Order: sequence, then C-alpha cells, then structure tokens
Amino acid sequence: MKRIIITLVLALITINLNAQIDRSKMPKPGPSPEINLKEAKRFELDNGLKVLVVENNKLPRVSVQLQIDNLPILEGDKSGTSILTSSLLGNGSKSISKDDFNEEVDFLGARINFGSQSAFASSLSKYFPRILELMADAAINPNFTQEEFEKEKAKLLTGLKTQEKDVKSIASRVQRVLAYGVKHPYGEFTNEETVNNVTLEDVEKFYSNYFVPTNAYMIIVGDVKFDEVKKLINKNFTSWTKKTVPSFTFSKPANTQYTQINFVDVPNAVQSEIAVQNLVDLKMKDPDYLAAFVANQILGGGGEARLFLNLREDKGYTYGSYSRLGDDKYAPATFRASASVRNMVTDSSVVEILKEVDRIIKEPVSDKELKNTKAKYVGRFVLDLEKPETIARYALNIETEGLPKDFYKKYLENINAITTQDVQKAAQKYFSSSNARVVVTGKGSDVIENLEKITFNGKKVPVFYFDKYGNKTEKPDYNAATPEGVTAQSVLDSYFKAMGGKDKLEAVKSIFSTSDASVNGMALMMTMKVTSKNQTITDVQFNGNSMSKNVFDGSKGYFMQQGQKLDYTEDQVNTAKKEVFPFPELKNTTATLEGVEPYSDGKAYKLKMSDKKTTYFDTESGLKIKDELIQEMAGQKMTTTLIYSDYKEVNGIKFPQVTKMTVGPQALEFKIKEIKINEGVTDEDFK
Repeated sequence: MKRIIITLVLALITINLNAQIDRSKMPKPGPSPEINLKEAKRFELDNGLKVLVVENNKLPRVSVQLQIDNLPILEGDKSGTSILTSSLLGNGSKSISKDDFNEEVDFLGARINFGSQSAFASSLSKYFPRILELMADAAINPNFTQEEFEKEKAKLLTGLKTQEKDVKSIASRVQRVLAYGVKHPYGEFTNEETVNNVTLEDVEKFYSNYFVPTNAYMIIVGDVKFDEVKKLINKNFTSWTKKTVPSFTFSKPANTQYTQINFVDVPNAVQSEIAVQNLVDLKMKDPDYLAAFVANQILGGGGEARLFLNLREDKGYTYGSYSRLGDDKYAPATFRASASVRNMVTDSSVVEILKEVDRIIKEPVSDKELKNTKAKYVGRFVLDLEKPETIARYALNIETEGLPKDFYKKYLENINAITTQDVQKAAQKYFSSSNARVVVTGKGSDVIENLEKITFNGKKVPVFYFDKYGNKTEKPDYNAATPEGVTAQSVLDSYFKAMGGKDKLEAVKSIFSTSDASVNGMALMMTMKVTSKNQTITDVQFNGNSMSKNVFDGSKGYFMQQGQKLDYTEDQVNTAKKEVFPFPELKNTTATLEGVEPYSDGKAYKLKMSDKKTTYFDTESGLKIKDELIQEMAGQKMTTTLIYSDYKEVNGIKFPQVTKMTVGPQALEFKIKEIKINEGVTDEDFK
C-alpha cells in the first residue's frame, strides 16, 4: 500500500511540474559544463627531459608517451633514414635481445612502440616499473645491427615498389611536393634511390643527432603516484646524454599567385584524386584557431558537411568528399579539400569543390550549421576526456604549443562563444578560392579535355602538367600514331599468339579456377567456372560460406547475395551471351581500334569491344592488360576495371596470375591458386 501511495505522489508531482512548463518555447541552453581537467605535475631532469604526470586512479593502467619536439628534419638524398630509424628502434637493447625483449613485453600484456623521435608504452600499473625500465633501455641503448637493418631496408623497398603504381600514393606525394617543394622537409619524399643511399651508419647518426632529451617530453597518465614516478624516471633516464640538436635552414614555401590546375597523368588510374589546397599560417595559440577548425568542420568535416552533401548526396560524384585544416608552429600547414571521383565527373567535381570553398568565404554559415557543429565538438570533447591518451595530448599541447594553462578548461566556453562572423573571418583568412592549387591525379586521356575547359568566377583556370614526382612536364600526347598496318583484328591475332596460339584457345571447353584475395584483413576465396557453351558461375566465399554468387546457364542468369536472389535483366542476358566464354575475344567480330595509350609499364592498343567494354593490349607483348566494363548500378553508370598481370603458362596457355578488380573506391586483388582446363566442370554447376 505504501508503495502505491508513493507512486501516486510521484505521478502527481510530475503532472504538476509538466503543467508549469511552456512547451511552445525552446528551452534556454544551460551554462557550459565545468571541465574538471586534472593538471599535470611537472619536473625536469638535468639532461633536458621534461616529465608531465597526470594521476588517474580509475583503472589500474598506465600509459607513457615520449615525444621529442625537434624542428622538421630535411633528409635530402638519404630520405628514408628516419623511417629506418623508427623500424630499428625497439628491437631490444644492447643488454637484451629482440626476441627476449618482445617476449617479456608480451608476457606482461604490455605494449612498447617507437618512432624515429617518439615512443609509447602502456601496461597494468603493477608492471609499470619494469615496462618503463625496458622502454628506457631500448631508447637509450638501442640494438642496431646490420642484419636487422638489411631486413627493414628490404621491407621499405618492397613497400615503395607497391606505392609506385598506387594512384593515392602518387597523388599524396605530388600534393606535398607542389605545396612545399622537394627542398622542404614536408615536401621531400622517399624513393628507391634515396633508400639505397642509406647505411646503418646513417641510422646511427640520425639517432645520435635527434633522439636526444634536449627537446623531449614524457607524459605519464594513469594509476601512479608522482613521487614514485619521479624516482623511476631519475633511475632510468638520467643516463640519457644531453646533446645540442643540429640546426639547418630549408626553403620557404608559398601559395600560387592564382587558382590553377596541376595535373598528374597516371594512365592506370580508374578514378581521379582531387585536392584543392593552399598553405596556411595557423598555430594552436592563435586566437582564431577554434573558429578556423569550426569553419573546416562545416565545410568538409564529415557526412553532414557541405562538401559531402554536395558531391555525394546531391551529385553522386563520389563516396565522400572532405576537407582538412592543419596547424604547425614551425612551418606553414595545409588546408586541403579532397575527393576521389569517377573519371567522367572529374571536371564537375573540381568546380563544385571550388564553389563550396568560395561560398564559405563569401557567405556567413547558417545558425543551424554553427549550432550543430558546436554540438559535435562539445560531444567529442567530453567523450575524449575519458581516454588517457587524450589527457596526455592535452598536457603536451599546453607545454609545446604555448597555450594558456586553462586552454582546455575553457575549451567548451570558447567553442560556444564562436559566432557566424568569427567563422567567416577564419574562412577568409585560411581558405582560398582565388589562389588555390588544384592537384588532379588521374587518367589524362579521359579527363584532360574537360579540365582544360573549366572556368571559375568568370576566369579560365589554366592547367599545368607534372610527372608523378612533381616535376613540371609537357602535356601528354594521347594521339600517338597507330603503326601502319595495325588493325583491331591484327591486335587480337597478336593476343591469341601471345597466349599460346588460337588453336589452343579454341580447344578450351572449360576453365575452372580458384583465387584468393584479402579485404580489411578478411580472407576471401573466389571460384570461377566458365565454358564454351556460354555458361559461367562465380562464387565468392568467406570462411567456406558464400557471400555472393553470379550464375549464367547460357539463356538466363541470376545474382545471389546474402540470401537474396536477383534475376538477370534482359540487357544483362544479352551482354552475357556475348561475353561468357573462356576467351570472349575469339567470338568478337565488331572490335574497333581506338588508338595507342600510355600506361604504367609502356603503351597499349585500345580496342572498343562493345558499347560497354573496352580492352587494352600491350603493344610489345600482345597480352591483355586491362578491361573496362560499364555497368548500370542504382540508375548510375559505374565503371568496373580489371587489371591483369603476372602471366604464367598452364597447359601451354598463358593466364594472368593476378587480377586487380576496382569498382569506384573499392579494390580487390585476386591471386590465382589453381587453374584446371577441360576438367572439373559439368552442366549441373550452372543451375
């Protein structure tokens, strides 16, 4: 009975309170929540190492971050030295082997990582003294050996070779080179030549010069006591030798005098990488720092920002378009608005990105945009306060960026005080549409013609050409003369001969292949069967379970994905009847030769096989290197690109062992495991 009475009383109180609220009016926002950010306690060793300690006893864990705040380092013709230094640090020490070091760290459930001028460790608090000891030993007494150096150098060279044909890697490199120049630490790049110049002695010299305590900060956050930390740091890091860091000068970068397009031709590109960029002089201590980052958030900070809503949601040009604003106390930083787009909309995307940059400079943002952006910053800030690494970063920023001690305590207050006028002033100061450098990396034969027609704010935007290392070059010639006597049929005949002979290809009644690929760390297996009777099945599996299946029996077909079956359309049936054969080129009688085009490994004949398929054949080897297939997806035309490489002979016929499949930004690389010719296939497979 008592419980019932209490419930009734509470209900009446609630009704009475609700009756006093005027729900026709928007509630007034409350004051910004008070941020109880614990200040770091500080001490310094005689060698220059500055230590910040933030005690946090909520969990029995400790994190240690070491950051050496040196000026940017120009490595010149030995670029790659810092990368190799980073990979060699942490391989044990002079007193403990690499294997024993890693085994002990793993046994304690801890982590220790090194950069060329940094280190990080985390562990349970009860293991903190030992982990700090191991970290100090590896940092102060590194175990640099010729054997490990050669291993890491080989890994680096392999990675660089992979990047040489990667469009995103090329685009990123050229964007930096054009912004800063190769004689600036932010513009220089690592390549095979510079890595081969690096010796173990260079790594040791780099470490000796720059991995020093003079400009070093160590931030310790977690379940520790300040006095105990001080004892441990003195014990383990006092022996770290103080040293003056070498100083040098480097080139001073500058923005372009007017908006221009800098084009980089990558013939194997299946989409264009666009970056609209300019240099900015922005530091964290600047009074308009927060307003500038709010402006960037509204322009291109996420899925609700203007660039994304325009280029993806409205126009459907890309999977996403974003912008990024940097800050740097040592050199100009970069503002960059970017997108990866289909070839056919490259010029339109450039114009739309410039329009959005121009609009946020010339027009105040809306109250709604500003309110929503502030809410995001507030929510993100509050959530980040729960992370130890965030507290460490805040403490380091206050020390190294010249920020007031209460910068983060007043963070929410300062964010909420930003006005639309503040945002526009920041955009006018740090963004540019009048002297922007538009770097476009893509397939020139598809996009240059339209890029050269772009006008913006009533002015024609000039196009300049650069190679994949940022060197100025001439406009590519896409009208290379086709050698006399070469026809579509002669190209196909050369292909048949290169593959092993037309008679051998015609004798193939079926092909059964299996191949592997990896996406986001997930291993996939693809099984393909195709016959000369116009039948095919492609089954992609994960852990033995079919993820997607494509079947055609010669007259009808279907797609199956996640249990959903979708029958072929009439158009898809007609296409399959032309293309579903072991070697569809044998059946083609309508191919036309469209010319010769450069690609990453040479030149290729371009054959229009149908209105939906274009195939490229190497002019030297005769082998097929690429198919471009146009497909209708969700009412839009999408291009699927198949790039073939690493041909090997099976039963007298050459087959590509690697096929890279690209649809939009998604790319998969399948490697052949097994190929069977004229065996392992029956009509039952295609039901």
